[in-house]
Amino acid sequence: MASIKMKSVDAVVIGGGWAGSILAKELTEAGQSVVMLERGPDRSTASEGAYPGSIDELEGNFRHKIFQNLSKTSVTIRNTPDQTALPYRQMAAFLPGEGVGGAGLHWSGVHFRMPPDDLIMRTKVKEKYGEKFIPEGMNLQDYGVTYDDLEPFFDKAEKVFGTSGEAYTVNGQVVGKGNFFAPSRSDNFPLPALKDVYGANMFRKAAEEVGFHPYAMPAANASAQYTNPYGVQMGPCNFCGYCSGYACYMYSKASPNVNILPALRNDPKFELRAEAHVLRVELDSTKTKATGVTYLDRKGNEVFQPADLVIVSAFQFHNVHLMLLSGIGKPYDPVANEGVVGRNFVYQNVTTTTAWFDKSVYTNQFIGTGGGGVAFDDFNSENFDHGPLGFIGGSPVWVNQAGIKGIAAAKIGGPPGTPHWGSAWKKAMVDTYQHSVRMDAHGTNMAYRDVYLDLDPTWKDAYGMPMLRMTFDWKDNDIRMNRYVVSQIAKVTKAMGARDVHLGQRQPGEHFDTRFYQTTHLAGGAVMGDDPKTSALNRYLQSWDVSNVFVIGANAFPQGTGYNPTGMVAALAYWSAHHIRTTYLKNPGPLVQL
Repeated sequence: MASIKMKSVDAVVIGGGWAGSILAKELTEAGQSVVMLERGPDRSTASEGAYPGSIDELEGNFRHKIFQNLSKTSVTIRNTPDQTALPYRQMAAFLPGEGVGGAGLHWSGVHFRMPPDDLIMRTKVKEKYGEKFIPEGMNLQDYGVTYDDLEPFFDKAEKVFGTSGEAYTVNGQVVGKGNFFAPSRSDNFPLPALKDVYGANMFRKAAEEVGFHPYAMPAANASAQYTNPYGVQMGPCNFCGYCSGYACYMYSKASPNVNILPALRNDPKFELRAEAHVLRVELDSTKTKATGVTYLDRKGNEVFQPADLVIVSAFQFHNVHLMLLSGIGKPYDPVANEGVVGRNFVYQNVTTTTAWFDKSVYTNQFIGTGGGGVAFDDFNSENFDHGPLGFIGGSPVWVNQAGIKGIAAAKIGGPPGTPHWGSAWKKAMVDTYQHSVRMDAHGTNMAYRDVYLDLDPTWKDAYGMPMLRMTFDWKDNDIRMNRYVVSQIAKVTKAMGARDVHLGQRQPGEHFDTRFYQTTHLAGGAVMGDDPKTSALNRYLQSWDVSNVFVIGANAFPQGTGYNPTGMVAALAYWSAHHIRTTYLKNPGPLVQL
């Protein structure tokens, strides 16, 4: 039992990133008293983004100054259920954040809306190709919500984030040269699209030449001065390249710290407690109602915070971990294919292609923005015919030049076969840095019966809790999807006039390798849906089993998307908050009746 019991509040919010900040702001606006618990330190752009210390590549991208402290808690990882998992001890494959702002402080700024067909993927695949098209062992599911349900909340998030972009259609009318495949919007982006960097402009022209449909990527990096609906201000991006891994010293990149918390911190109904590590959500004797949360404060005291409503809104891994530790929802059993917490764990399937150009072509890779660039969606979602190809999923392709810095350039080196040291290495490194363009196939990853999360039976964290175990590997469907999409990139690099190209294709039978960065776009594990036998949360992100617990984050995705997850997470947070405010608070209980 906790040694300290705090005064009860209306709501406790676990996690100080995008989802937690959105829910805290919405609940305080509804008159609720809110305590936010963030296990990391308090952070602000004024301190973390102070120039020039904030643009230290060694501290930011290699010593991981604002990332999770893996010496206290991490995950264990294995490829298959018959292997023994080992702890993830060094930042490599993925980079979770820690501290106020969470991963929202160090993210890049890429800000997409989920494609409508991705939200009803099982239904769409069955309609177009038949149920037998779905491979055995693939857990393909619908979200339980539609694009039309979420559109107002995508729009609200973009206005809060100050997102830069160019629309294709607004209210059904063509208004610009945005994404040809994107669904219609109720309003334009709040800011114009960022300018193309040179390499992205080369890519745009070549993609058009071969018949694809390039567009400016939507970016939560402000293209102009902006004041959002909460009254907080952003400055225009200067293309310095210090976005991903850094707090933006220009106040140009959207983050909870810039776009929400300045308004939230001034609200007397809101209290932030940093360095508060939540151990579990406490349940009553019926196990159907949460009574609050128990956490360790910065002095190591065990504290109980009573609350009427519990919002679990940390990083995807941590949300699933906390549900398992708290006994909320039935843990997933891959052998029986039963249970829901840990089920449908997914990742992002990303590979990079590099094209080299003549010595007269300088691509200026030190210039960049985290979210800006040029993409085409011709092979994303259901924008192409999968029938003859025999796989499910897809991938946008883009040049997202975020600014390559000196140490990163040295790590990239040169083409395959380049020596790792000496004069040949130096020559290749300079050639790559000055005269190349990198383009990504940023693909989907489907959910599978034998890919999941559970509690490790052996390893414990610094707090004595079982660590979360990740069982994950690349599957044939996703490898074949990647190889097909990357083969289409070859048409673009040829039209660009590349003198040499390395196509970043996954190899048949390739295994997930934790030593190399993939993305931090981890998803699933506590998914939303219409069936409590296959989802941990209902369509409002409310626990089926404990109705005063809502779990907000990428954990809710039933399968991986081709886009970065933050735009969808923000829309789901506003969607869930809307229904909490308009329905739940008036009559607490399940929002979906079975």
